Amino acid sequence: MELDSEIAIERRNRLKIVLTVQNRRGKRLAGQLDKNEATISRWCSNSAQLSLEMLVKIASVHNVNTKDLLI
Repeated sequence: MELDSEIAIERRNRLKIVLTVQNRRGKRLAGQLDKNEATISRWCSNSAQLSLEMLVKIASVHNVNTKDLLI
């Protein structure tokens, strides 16, 4: 048995929390990143996950550390 096949890794992000704390909206972030609002909504609800590249861009836009966007 391989250990990797037995462990389910759940990826989560804290984008919704960061947006709330900074009193920002997904619509604004969507415009800044040239993404649609539905994509931002999926990221905020963790039904879809950010790429590392997008994580870095969001951290830069919101002036936070990338670690602040991860659980």
